[in-house]
Amino acid sequence: MATKPHGPASYFPSIEAKYGRTIEEWKAAMRETGLAAHKELVEWLKTEHGFGHGHANALTQHHLHPEKWEA
Repeated sequence: MATKPHGPASYFPSIEAKYGRTIEEWKAAMRETGLAAHKELVEWLKTEHGFGHGHANALTQHHLHPEKWEA
C-alpha cells in the first residue's frame, strides 16, 4: 500500500490540476524569479498566477526547504 503524501506534498496533486503545471515546473519558475524570501514567493504565486494562500504557502515551503519533506 502506498503511503499518503504528508506536509506540503499533500497539496501537490491539486496544485498541478488547478494551475496547469507540474510541481517541478513551478519550482523552476520560482527559481527564475530570483526571489528568495518566503513571503515574496508566496505573494508572487498569488498575484502573478492566481494561487490561493494555502497552495502558494505549501509550494513555497517545499521549494525553500525540500530537505524537511523528503521521505
